[in-house]
Amino acid sequence: MSDSVRVAVIGAGISGVVTAGHLLAAGIQVTVFERNNAAGGVWLYDKRTPIEAQYPSPRPSASQEYVKDGREDNERKILLHAPPGPCYESLTNNVSTPLLQTKLNAWPEATAPFVKHHVLKEYIQDTSKKAGVDDITKFGARVSRVHKDGPTWTVHWTTLSEDQNPIESSESANVLLLGGGVSSLDIAIEISGTAEHVYQSTRNGAFDLPESALPENASRIAEVEAFEAFELSTSTSANIEHLPLTVHLKSGKTLHDIDTIILCTGYQMALPFLDEYNDYSVSAAEASDRVLVTDGTQVHNLHQDIFYIPDPTLAFVGIPFYTATFSLFEFQAIAVTAFLSGVAKLPSSTSLRTEYENRVKEKGLGRSFHSLKDQEQPYVEELIKWVNTGRAERGLSLIGGHTETWIKERAALSERLKLILAGKLSRADILKSPLEVEVTA
Repeated sequence: MSDSVRVAVIGAGISGVVTAGHLLAAGIQVTVFERNNAAGGVWLYDKRTPIEAQYPSPRPSASQEYVKDGREDNERKILLHAPPGPCYESLTNNVSTPLLQTKLNAWPEATAPFVKHHVLKEYIQDTSKKAGVDDITKFGARVSRVHKDGPTWTVHWTTLSEDQNPIESSESANVLLLGGGVSSLDIAIEISGTAEHVYQSTRNGAFDLPESALPENASRIAEVEAFEAFELSTSTSANIEHLPLTVHLKSGKTLHDIDTIILCTGYQMALPFLDEYNDYSVSAAEASDRVLVTDGTQVHNLHQDIFYIPDPTLAFVGIPFYTATFSLFEFQAIAVTAFLSGVAKLPSSTSLRTEYENRVKEKGLGRSFHSLKDQEQPYVEELIKWVNTGRAERGLSLIGGHTETWIKERAALSERLKLILAGKLSRADILKSPLEVEVTA
């Protein structure tokens, strides 16, 4: 059956690479479309400054709607084709490398548990090369539309040939960070050497890191309530040294003289190339049984966060969060491969719909719908049980789930996270493997 199946994989980050790798191993014809010129996904570090999106976003896919700036049309064209990703200079993994290892490729010997972004990029690229994914990837191909024509899917894409030259960012004096998570802390530390002062505005969420971890020239402030822009005249605009606005905080205080605002608030779900499956005019609660994206807080109508219930030949790998991303996404890729190769059969669409509706009742709609916090292991066990049922029926060898080493490392990481959130972990211990950190009460 696999000889007649052709699959398009969009993206050559870790999700795309492991999915394509397992599909290839199953004898399925695969083409990968990647808008950048190399594999790596979010771990591709790019110094160029992206073109700002519209704020607030009028719709989730407003990543396609940008403000005008002073850059030339050709430069804008290049940046819009493959914008710089979210990777910043000091970025490291916050889930240790043993938890991220895939079945397709082992980490090089003596790889540290926590490493700079280029090490993770190199691992993804090495995996892509060894699994044969590089050979079937169209690099520099930005997918613009995907739609179904009868029994098959059609993919439209564009390419660019222009060279991409780095654009250096400027230094700022007073910086406002919105968000209190890992990326916000990383950026605060990274810019503390050039910024006069860093303000970190948070909602005091459950996963905000302690204020004590901030650098000396940074301080935590209340949640932002509103931005009030100044009215500028032609005569005064040339003399403005800072952003022409006042920041109003929910504490009643105000901020002035801010030079740069950085959003460390996470992501919106957007699938602009599947626009006919999106409905931005309704809320998540009003989503039909065919829509994928409404308000951007989740992707609707997926079985196990993978298979599109109305048509499971459309599948997604990499949506869940609060996971050991690389390894979790590989288990999803194994599930996709099992289905597309005919090894494993999905239940009826009626059963999938009932299961999905029960999950909505249990978890509620919105951003936390795709969270696998404290549920990653049972989620993987369920996927692998389904895959292995099909493999056993066909006399195929069974796929292993999480190893004992992985489970122990994951338990240690959970304890480590508790220490970090409580402000009880030293800076030296943060760089160690979770299993190397002594946990004390």
